[in-house]
Order: sequence, then C-alpha cells, then structure tokens
Amino acid sequence: MQMDFKTTVYLSVLGGIWVVYYMLRRRKHAKSIGVLAAAQDAGMTEPASLHPLIDPAKCLGCGACVRACPEGDILGLVNGKAVLVEPTQCIGHGACQTACPRDAISLVFGTETRGVDIPVVGPDFQTNVPGIFIAGELGGMGLIRNAIEQGRQTIDSVRKFPGIGRDDILDVIIVGGGPAGFSASLAALQHKLRFVTIEQESFGGTVAHFPRGKVVMTSPAELPIVGKMTFTEVSKENLLSFWEGAARKVGLKIRYGERVEAITSDSMGFTVATTQNNYVSRTVLLAIGRRGTPRRLDVPGEDLSKVVYRLTDPEQYRNMQVLVVGGGDSALEAAGSIAEQTGTVVTLSYRGAAFGRAKLANRQRVDTAEKLGKLKVLLSSTVEQITENKAILSHQGRSITIENDAVVVCVGGILPTPFLESVGIEIEKKYGTR
Repeated sequence: MQMDFKTTVYLSVLGGIWVVYYMLRRRKHAKSIGVLAAAQDAGMTEPASLHPLIDPAKCLGCGACVRACPEGDILGLVNGKAVLVEPTQCIGHGACQTACPRDAISLVFGTETRGVDIPVVGPDFQTNVPGIFIAGELGGMGLIRNAIEQGRQTIDSVRKFPGIGRDDILDVIIVGGGPAGFSASLAALQHKLRFVTIEQESFGGTVAHFPRGKVVMTSPAELPIVGKMTFTEVSKENLLSFWEGAARKVGLKIRYGERVEAITSDSMGFTVATTQNNYVSRTVLLAIGRRGTPRRLDVPGEDLSKVVYRLTDPEQYRNMQVLVVGGGDSALEAAGSIAEQTGTVVTLSYRGAAFGRAKLANRQRVDTAEKLGKLKVLLSSTVEQITENKAILSHQGRSITIENDAVVVCVGGILPTPFLESVGIEIEKKYGTR
C-alpha cells in the first residue's frame, strides 16, 4: 500500500531526528575516547578519593550520569557504556549515582591498584571510638557541599549520644573551622548545644589557603540557621565573605590559633588539650583536613622566612624571582598565577619526568606561560639548598644555582594518621570499596 503524504513526512522527520541523534552520539563517543586516551597517556588514571565505580552489566549507556556531573567531562560514553574518562578530576559529587536509573554506579574510595587511607566511620559519622565523630575531608569528603552536609548531619548524630545535655561539661568540641566544622558549629548553635569550635589557623580552614580568585564551589548547599547558599559558582574570597557575614549575623564564635595536642578519654567523656586550653566534653567532632602538616623538603635553608607551603596571594610576588616546588595541581596553579604577575621570574621544579597528577587545564596553563617566557620548568629536579638570595637544585645529574627571593613548596601534606591512631581511631585502606 502506498504511504500517504503525512506518513512520508512523519517518517522523514523521524529519520532525520535519528540521524542527528546518531551523529551527536558518535561525536560524544569520539570526544570521550579522546579525553580518556589523554588521561591514560598522562598517567592520570587514579582518582584522588571518592569516585564512581560503574557496573557495565547494568549500565544502559543512557548518559544520565554524564549529563548530571556538574564538573564537566569527568564521565563519558565509550562503546555505549559510561566510563570515568577523567579519573583524577573526579571530586565525588555523587550526582552521577543519583541520576543513574539502573543503580549501576557505586561510590568508592581507592582502586584495585591504589589504596586510600580512610578512618573507620559508621553511618552516623561515629568512629570506632564511641563519642568521637568525623566529618568532611578527613573522612574522604573533600567536596565543600558534601562537607557542609556532613557537618550538619553529624550534629544530628551527636544530639542522640548518651549524656548530651549535662550541665557540667560541653556537649561537643568541634575541631576545625572549614566547611564541615563551620556547618557543624551552626547546627550546634541551632540546637542549643554547649560547644566550642577551635581552629588552628584562620577562618575557613583549607578553603582560606586556596589561591586568590580560585573558584571553590560549583553547586548550591544549605547551611543550618543561614539557609541555602544559592550561588552555583563562587570564588574563595566571596565564599569566605559570605561565611564571615553569616557567622557575625548568628553570633557564632570560633577560637582561632588553637591546635589540638592530645585527646584523652575518661568516665566523663573526653579531655581535649590544645595549645591554649583544656576542654572537657561528652563528644568530639574532628572536622580537620586530610593534608595535616605540610610536607617539607628537608633541605638546608628551608626554615628561612621566604619559604612558604601554600600560595594565598600571587600579587605579593610582583617583581620577585620565585621558585615553586611540586608537580600537582596546587603547584601548577601557584606557578601559573605567580607568572602572570608583573615583573616575576618563576621557576617550577618537579622531581618527576612529567606532570602526571595535574589537571589538563593547569598543565596547559603552565605550557602557555613557558612558551611566553614567563615561566621555566625544570622536570627531574630536586632542591638541594636554599639561601637568603639563591636556590640550589639538582637537575638531571648536575647542580644549578638560581637567583631567588621566595620559595613556594607545594608537595602535599602528611596525613594526620599518627594523631588519629593515638586517639584509638582505626584506619582502613580502601581498594575500590566504600
């Protein structure tokens, strides 16, 4: 039977839609393969922390997880299945897991070949030591939004702990003034708990030490008392300003410049000894970072005042000769931002043969700065000595000396594992498990 005109048009339109869909899918497939190949060539195949594990037997290849990820091309479709194509850039949003219609995605720590040390924490955020809780980055949740949510939820668990509400001791001591600690403090204030929040450095914790202008948050989050933070992209400065305003508005007080030296337990609860005080509390919430103490180079001259372990303001290095040490994102971000300042001479030293742990965007930024003559890269190099006006490095078997006014060391941090173990908290190495 001959098809009528309307049917012909309908089938033609349907066919056109299918062709367009097929072409777009092929283009996305090719892009995902390219991104995955680039990551593999650079050796960037190990996720830093929490990340999706995809079961190909369950995956429909619908792309819902790809579209749900707010960080861009972290997931892609390869041969009709979802794949983590940018493993090192995944920061554990979890939006992909929520979006999957087949429960094909699990969120895990570590991989089969690279373990990640994570404190043993229960669903209520309590460790194996009753009364000690962990929230945020220390428990593997580096994402600000997730850390904020965990801080709030942990206080809900603290409120249920036996003995909360006694008049003679604190209900909870919150250690850390970053996203998790700030959120927990607001929740404790909201529920009228007796608490003290201590922070060894400045307001904002780790966030305060990010480079100036860095975008630190890409999705909304909700703070106790304050309500929803509606911005989807915000710089470090604007986020800290918002938090500081919120703290003033609700009357939240945080004790800065206090570092925890020991936590001991007795029949009353816990005694937390800091550099300034001793506190007795029924519970303790550790909302500290995983980096712990910055890792040092252990070379002569490292104690000079010109040596720092994080970059806060690139402008302070204008018209200076700066050595940046490290090969991760923080080092490349520091080198790139300092190189953009007027009159700077920047040298980037890394012991490895390639920047295999850094984001593509940061590697490209360094490459561009080097081609423009604003930055010199010394791969396979190590710092041997630092003096008042020079730095001596070993580069490919020979010693070289460079004029130098400042050194920025970005070689990671030493995990606070010994401190946790001294408290009795168990540490588990995760190999692709939750």
